[in-house]
Amino acid sequence: MSSSPRFRFAPSPTGFFHVGGARTALYNWALAKRLGGTFVLRIEDTDEARNQPEWTQGIIDALSWIGIRQDDPTFEGPYFQSEYAQAHIDAANRLFEQGQAYYCDLTGEQVQERAKINGKQGYDGYSRDRGLEAAPGRVLRFRVPEGQTIVHDLVRGRVEFANEVIEDFVLLRGNGSPMFLLANVVDDITMRISHVVRAEEHLPNTPKQQMIWDALGQQPPVWAHVPVLVNEQRKKLSKRRDKVALEQFRDEGFLSEAMINYLMTLGWAPAGDVEIVPWSTIERDFRLEDVNHSPAFFDLKKLASFNGEYIRAMSVDEFIQASQPFLTGDNVPWTPAQFDQQKFRAMAPLAQTRLVVMSELPELVDFLFLDEPIIDEQSWSKTFSSADAVEMLNDAIAAFDTGLTWDHDSLKLCVEVAGSARGLKLGKAQAPIRVAITGRTIGPPLFEALELMGHDQVMRRLRAAVERLAGA
Repeated sequence: MSSSPRFRFAPSPTGFFHVGGARTALYNWALAKRLGGTFVLRIEDTDEARNQPEWTQGIIDALSWIGIRQDDPTFEGPYFQSEYAQAHIDAANRLFEQGQAYYCDLTGEQVQERAKINGKQGYDGYSRDRGLEAAPGRVLRFRVPEGQTIVHDLVRGRVEFANEVIEDFVLLRGNGSPMFLLANVVDDITMRISHVVRAEEHLPNTPKQQMIWDALGQQPPVWAHVPVLVNEQRKKLSKRRDKVALEQFRDEGFLSEAMINYLMTLGWAPAGDVEIVPWSTIERDFRLEDVNHSPAFFDLKKLASFNGEYIRAMSVDEFIQASQPFLTGDNVPWTPAQFDQQKFRAMAPLAQTRLVVMSELPELVDFLFLDEPIIDEQSWSKTFSSADAVEMLNDAIAAFDTGLTWDHDSLKLCVEVAGSARGLKLGKAQAPIRVAITGRTIGPPLFEALELMGHDQVMRRLRAAVERLAGA
């Protein structure tokens, strides 16, 4: 083993980056950073039918987004499992020569048939003492010893496995290719991995892998199996059923800092009552011994709450910079010529207080840049279902056209006075004005928005709303 700890993250490039994998990677990264160790990225790419080069780049990009960057001295790799195939086969041959593995010519169907006859599931050790040599179609099986295997896990404590319930598992397939269990161990030995921190679902493989470590004369790593992530039904997160792709959260406008912070709290919590803490605090305080082994609920509402907190904590300049990707392209309703960066800068502090995710931004500010607002018909119908709402537009037109000082305080006072005369509180009084101006019932602070738009544009939209209602 290396004198300094070496952690590894070993994903397969077979799809989008799962938030559970991101959490595991961050756990490893936090430990490597705090302990002055190394974070090794190993791409387990031996499934040729499912692997795609773009998925590998996707893994690297996703890791970078959550702060695990290749240019950091703690980072090592990526290594590719396929490049170590000969080392896997050499290790298998060594186990065979040592008598700790043997060849078996039973097909899968024959194994199942014998299991039915014996009344016991799984392979029964039929070829253990047949002395078979390597040949096409024969698998190489590990000779599981008697007794029990003890796994010392930093999260789960002492875990005991009875070897009698572990069948002689396959190391090499009938075509000579190595199985995952063998390749995984040989790679960890080759890369001098000292700590294996991974998801709980891998725990059943651990006694088998520990047997291989022992058989190859190596000290097994420190094991730590972290809790699985579950949805609100307490079912394990599934790509088919749940929203789990890290890239999707990124594209929707979740901030990387919020995602990092939230993922680290799934199974672990910072000291004290505050969960929203900077990475420096997480790196300083994170310990595997403090990780809870119960399943962790991936709560989308809580993640959104974290994100909103992080958005509001940004400086205005940081917010404006983070906004730029969401203000251009096919997802915005305005043309480049219509967009006014200075007007957006003035609106930015107001919009910042209303956002949960950055992708909500265009809908929050589009009324500023369009000739006419985009009307949400449901909001329009509901708001103007009462006579008071219609009359409030006329009151606002009359009040705003008296030469008053055009600032948000004066505009607010006008609406308060007009609303009070009709027995309406400010929230009810301003609602029809908001819908007429922005097209929606939800948006940035109304009177600051009116001040920013200017007298002429506000009056034009109010009058257009009255005309629309008259023609309804």
